Amino acid sequence: MFEKLSERLEGAFHLLKGRGQITEINVAETLKEVRRALVEADVSYKVAKDFVDRVKEQALGQKVITSLQPGQLMIKIVRDEMARMMGGQAAELNLKGQPAIVLVAGLQGSGKTTFSGKLASFLKRKRSQKVLLAACDVYRPAAIDQLKILGEQVGVEVFSVPGSTDPVHIATQAVAHAKAKGFSTLIVDTAGRLAVDAEMMDEIVRLHRELKPSETLFVVDSMTGQDAVNTAKAFHDAIAYDGVVLTKLDGDTRGGAALSIRSVVDKPIKFVGTGEKSDALDVFYPDRMADRILGMGDVVSLVERAQEQFDAEQARALSKKIATNKFGFDDFLAQIQQIKKMGSMKDLMGMIPGVGKAVKDLDISDDAFKHIEAMIHSMTPQERQNPSLINGSRRKRIAAGSGTGINEVNKLIKQFEDMSKMMKKMQGGGAKQLASMMGRR
Repeated sequence: MFEKLSERLEGAFHLLKGRGQITEINVAETLKEVRRALVEADVSYKVAKDFVDRVKEQALGQKVITSLQPGQLMIKIVRDEMARMMGGQAAELNLKGQPAIVLVAGLQGSGKTTFSGKLASFLKRKRSQKVLLAACDVYRPAAIDQLKILGEQVGVEVFSVPGSTDPVHIATQAVAHAKAKGFSTLIVDTAGRLAVDAEMMDEIVRLHRELKPSETLFVVDSMTGQDAVNTAKAFHDAIAYDGVVLTKLDGDTRGGAALSIRSVVDKPIKFVGTGEKSDALDVFYPDRMADRILGMGDVVSLVERAQEQFDAEQARALSKKIATNKFGFDDFLAQIQQIKKMGSMKDLMGMIPGVGKAVKDLDISDDAFKHIEAMIHSMTPQERQNPSLINGSRRKRIAAGSGTGINEVNKLIKQFEDMSKMMKKMQGGGAKQLASMMGRR
């Protein structure tokens, strides 16, 4: 996520490091490189220039030149201004109405249908909403079937009118169905086109006028850079939507769309898609994104993801097992499953300060735990419950059953023993505090 932009910004700030004396010339050179980095990230020249001008004004006003740590102060100014440029703070989703209607718009291929399914899952899991999806893309082959599959995956009903080619009729029927069945939120997935055209705009305007949605979201592919920003402006001129959704942020994203959209259309980015799974949708926090772009990690989001997977009861049970030496491979496997639910491993590691740069060129597979899981599943229930039973012959059987080598089994058991000892030492201090934090809602 934004690796190239992060590298260029780091190189720009490097100009201030190791200088015995900081001058206005040094600052100007640094900001020139910052501007180049933004333009290369597909931020429009005007937006990049305005950004640099504001940073320069603040830098001189806060006396970066005479500060003890000019490099650090400059990074803070850039970070704060970058967060402000992306909106400053997270924007709430407006869910007023019975049902609340969320209209989803965008070009074909931007990820509207996938986002609609993710949003349904998000509102169901985190906002306790009873959600109905409406399939109003009557042009793209299999669009309705795709939405039905997504709805089935997340346990949300999908409304469609077989044979109808009028999206306004389908949408109004969906509203009536939602009211009759007591749905709290209706998400309307609309058709896209390969480019902005009059027919497309007329249809989305008619839908917007008829539905009077409480929230209209424009979905853009973050990998398209300035093209996404230009399209966002055209849609906003037509329907004045309430917020933007950036999809495919886990891909080769240069950052131009995320950094430019707020400045161009003055509408907040509300969500970002970070993967293919139904739960790979995050609320957009400008300050956290600025931290990640500048290599500072995102510990807050990491802890929030952990909190979603750990509850107080689990934490207490785990703490009790550690205290009584009953922590076994079944418990270890359960922890792995919870970690996997938090998201892709590379994304999680990128949230740790200082680690993102180290792993940016590594191909970290989400199947990294597979061989460990295979070895644990090859153990008998007694062996998983009491690892001390695993002698030489049992290790050979586990290796053969899991398709691994005896050295891998030995390594797993050694790591498990070391981890158990460390957790035992922490018991009564750090472990209890950690369990409490992970279980807090």
